[in-house]
This record gives sequence, structure tokens and C-alpha cells, in this order.
Amino acid sequence: MADNARPPFRADHVGSLLRPKGVLQARDEFAKGEIGAEQLALVEDAAIRDIIRKQGEVGLKSATDGELRRQSWHMDFIYQLGGVEPVNDDLVRVAFHNKDKTYEYAPPSAHVTAPISLPNTIFADAFTFVRDNVSAGQTPKLTIPSPSMVHYRGGREAISKDVYPDLAQFWDDLAAAYGQEVRSLYDLGCRYLQLDDTSLAYVNDPAQREHVREIGGDPLHQHETYIATINKALANRPADMAITTHMCRGNNQSMWAAEGGYDFVADTLFNQLDVDGFFCEWDDERSGGFEPLRYLPKGKRVVLGVVTSKRGELESKDFIKRRVEDAAKYADIDQLCLSAQCGFSSTSEGNDLTEQQQWDKLRFIVEVAEEIWGS
Repeated sequence: MADNARPPFRADHVGSLLRPKGVLQARDEFAKGEIGAEQLALVEDAAIRDIIRKQGEVGLKSATDGELRRQSWHMDFIYQLGGVEPVNDDLVRVAFHNKDKTYEYAPPSAHVTAPISLPNTIFADAFTFVRDNVSAGQTPKLTIPSPSMVHYRGGREAISKDVYPDLAQFWDDLAAAYGQEVRSLYDLGCRYLQLDDTSLAYVNDPAQREHVREIGGDPLHQHETYIATINKALANRPADMAITTHMCRGNNQSMWAAEGGYDFVADTLFNQLDVDGFFCEWDDERSGGFEPLRYLPKGKRVVLGVVTSKRGELESKDFIKRRVEDAAKYADIDQLCLSAQCGFSSTSEGNDLTEQQQWDKLRFIVEVAEEIWGS
């Protein structure tokens, strides 16, 4: 039997939660100069204490800060790496869509203009606040973007050729910075760390592989470089630190950016990436089937994202149980867990559902997992 005390848990969640209205208002007031950083922090602190409590009340064993202090799930971290500068240009455009709408924009991006380093432990204060406010039985969890995300959007052109004429040194420095971050977080008490990595899901989409080719990357093997870099970053992680990765196809105001199953990366992903668990999204037909699970080796878990975070309507328990049964045709059910397919608010705007619907979904996940695997 799998170790049920070690993450990922039978009922788990990706990490981000809808920003309460008070937080959004305070952030707006801060941006306008109407309140200071200390006042903003007080509002965020109170809201995070509340959502930590609610995560426990719905029965989740893991607790995050909902990423309430962030503008976006990844750039807030990436901009704190040494050697990275924020840029705003129109060179890279991202298109999100669902059946009702399309949203295309030039997102905040980053250029590597000096050697990659880690001047300070990123999100240290955010993690320790969660650590200090969880209740007994709750495991504080931190989510950070994977090393892949420093490269994927801009590729070679976003990395100075004067600083890194050979990308091999870039990958080494990036892995070293992340390795230092992992060790520092462990020293702060972090035993559950998640690397969010949309790139490993995006490259399953032929259109995204064409994008990789257009910006000078290797669409057939780039994911292998990413996996090797992550493994190098995690090479010296302590044995009692559980690390997972989350791989979705984009999550922005209930829209997505890529489609297709995990087939293209599955063998390399499941058999070579040195993590304890994989959060994968399977909430609708755009995510493909469960067949890639046949590559899952013993000793690792996949968290089935079959409950959607993009809509508020609650799925039926029978439907979710059938989805888990379908997945169990390809992997041992003891290696499976349950979650929403993504976070509820990867960006500050959040997805198209209410806070009550969000908490109902999380409670539902706990209840279904208990009915499948026991408490």
C-alpha cells in the first residue's frame, strides 16, 4: 500500500484560490498609493488565516496560502531570480479561450540579462506564514513555478547570448539556483513543495510544438531538457521532502491555452522526472484520455484532476467515481489521488465561479476520495 501520510494526499488541491473581495480591493488601493505595504499585508494575512482554516474545515490535509499575495502564479517568483529582468513587449502573445470567449494578450515576460542566481529565498515569508498558521494535521504546501517556466515563453531569444553563448551553462545555473531554493525552503520547514509546469503539458499540443520551433527551440526534445534540469535541481533534496509537479494547459479566467493528451511526454515524464507525484488535468475532452497512465512506474502517484475548477457546477459523485475507475484501467488505483484539474485563481482575476462554489468543490473532492479509498 502507498504511504497515505506522505503527499500527494488522496484528496488534494493544486494551490491557488479565489482572491476574496477585500484582498482585491486592498491590492487596488495599494496600487493607487491609497494604502501602504503594511496595511496591504494585514488584509492579506487575515484572508490567508481564514482560507487556511477553511481548507482544514473541508477536510484537506494540505494547506496553501491560495497564492493570495501574488499577481500571477509564476512571474512573481521568476522576477526574483538573480539575472532576470521584467520586460513588457509585444513579441510574445498568448491566446486563451473556452467555448464562450477568447482572450489574446502580451503577458508580462522576462529576459535573462545576467547569470542566473538566487539572491534570497523566494517566497520564504509567504511559506513561513502558512507554516505558522496551520492547525494540527495540516501540511503546509508551497507552490512555485518549475525551472522550465523561466525558459518556455521566450526561449533562446529571451536569454542574452553575451551572458550565455552556450545554453548548457544556463541550464546548470538555473538548476543550481533552484537547488538552493529547495534546500532553503526545507530548512524553513517545507516538506511539501509543488513545481507548477505548464510547459510539460503545452508541448503535447502540436500548435505549441510549432511555437517552440518558431522561437528557435527543439520541439521534439525540449521537454527532455526540462526534465533533466528539474532532476538536477532536485538531486540533493532531503528524503522527507515530498515534491510534486502540476501540469495543466493554461488557466486564466476559466480559459485555457493548449489542448491534447499527455501522450507525447508520458513515457519520459513518468519514468524520468524525479518527483513523488504528478497533478494532471483530465476534466474534459481537450485533455485526452487516461492511456498515458500506463507508463506510471511503481512508487509514484498521479493526482487525477477530473473535477473542474473552471466552472462552478458541481459534478456528480458517480461521474467522478467512473472517471477514477477508467483511470484505474491503466494504473493501480492505489497510486491514484483526486483533485481539481487546476487552481481556482492562477491569475488575480480568478475563474468564473463563486467562493462558495470553490469550497463546495474542495469538500466534494474530499468526500469522494474518502468513499473511494477510505478516510
